[in-house]
Amino acid sequence: MSVFRVQNTLSRQLEEFRPLEAGHARMYTCGPTVYNFAHIGNFRAYVFEDLLRRWLKFKGFRVTQVMNLTDVDDKTIRDSQKAGQRLAEFTETYKKAFFEDIRTLNIDPAEHYPAATDHIPEMIAIIQKLVDRHFAYRSDDGSVYFSIARWPSYGKLAHLDREGMRSGVRIASDEYDKENVADFALWKAWDEKDGDVAWESPWGRGRPGWHIECSAMSQKYLGPSFDIHTGGVDNIFPHHEDEMAQSEAANGQPFATYWMHCAHLMVEGQKMSKSRGNFHTLRDVLGRGYSGREVRYELLATHYRAPLNFTFGSLDAARTALRRVDEFTARLADAAGGAKAGTLPGWAQAAAERFEAAMDEDLNVSAALAALFDGVREGNAVMDARLMSPEDAAAVRDLFRRWDGALGVLEKPAEAVPPEVQALLDRRQAARAAKEWKQSDALRDEISALGWIVKDTPKGQVAAKA
Repeated sequence: MSVFRVQNTLSRQLEEFRPLEAGHARMYTCGPTVYNFAHIGNFRAYVFEDLLRRWLKFKGFRVTQVMNLTDVDDKTIRDSQKAGQRLAEFTETYKKAFFEDIRTLNIDPAEHYPAATDHIPEMIAIIQKLVDRHFAYRSDDGSVYFSIARWPSYGKLAHLDREGMRSGVRIASDEYDKENVADFALWKAWDEKDGDVAWESPWGRGRPGWHIECSAMSQKYLGPSFDIHTGGVDNIFPHHEDEMAQSEAANGQPFATYWMHCAHLMVEGQKMSKSRGNFHTLRDVLGRGYSGREVRYELLATHYRAPLNFTFGSLDAARTALRRVDEFTARLADAAGGAKAGTLPGWAQAAAERFEAAMDEDLNVSAALAALFDGVREGNAVMDARLMSPEDAAAVRDLFRRWDGALGVLEKPAEAVPPEVQALLDRRQAARAAKEWKQSDALRDEISALGWIVKDTPKGQVAAKA
């Protein structure tokens, strides 16, 4: 079996993936800040992380994944107050929406989804260690800051120029620009802008900074050192840089071995923004008639480190590509019948080897999909020539099922049959049982008019969306 190599942001090199614990991959993925519906740029990262998770499992690793829910920060407090709701009530709406959206995109659930507000004691404990070890200090207002001057390796993830850093200058906001390198807040003293959002601490009432939240939650569920930390490139600095510094300063050991970051998503060649009118949530895209499966294909089909230009034309192309897959797998199912899988034919084995080699090289999904569609073309040619045995067809069908375990997009999800269609199906089944063929055909036409196709199989009639 070939080795799996990933591009490590920390070293800027391709490295063989070797987990700290043999056979067990532990990964932390930055989840949503639940102050609004997640947009398609967010889901580009979540689909990439799901592809990584699925490929690790394909390679035989046991995976423990943690994805946090940021339910307290500057934005959640600000917008909950605008909405006139308590923080927990406000964020619950968007937590629920997030889980609905990841189900729509067929994203495998992580093992843990910790919410920041449930882990305040763990955050306070890490901050106390940093204060005790003199990597953090309390300011006059009761806030606690991490001192970058006392941590010589600060900047190693983002490859920052230490000469340009300004220790002693404090940044209280959760997010800031690269030009604003300075001491960052671990604990923020309460002020009137926080309203009723506050917890007691050794430094007085306040709340955690954004960066300490992830350090506490990753440590609780994965330990002080783990294998992979992921996110978007916009997370490299300051968020991931600050996470690494405070975690390693508190624990005296490496934080994450591999750092993987996906590139930005553009919309119609421009940066996504509400002012440009090209800001889309997943729900916006679904409202235009596209399926979660088509959106997932579009989000994963470009290599995660390459910028993705999201367009509705490319979604149409995704629909066409998936239709080719569906038509091919339907032909395979018909050709296989009830046969057991034999040995993969040579052309399919070659496609399988190319697919796996591509995915093993830093999840090169573009090359993997090229191998897959070459297999579709060659397989169709073999079936056209009537050279595909049932055993061969069953073997290729099983290969596509294995590939779908890695991609999560090849098998067409079963769509719930609407009640009005089901009523017609029941009547048609009764008509066929009574050998009333004209009525059966008429009911088939009615079902077709509602956008559904019904096929008669040895196991009975099967309905599918047209």
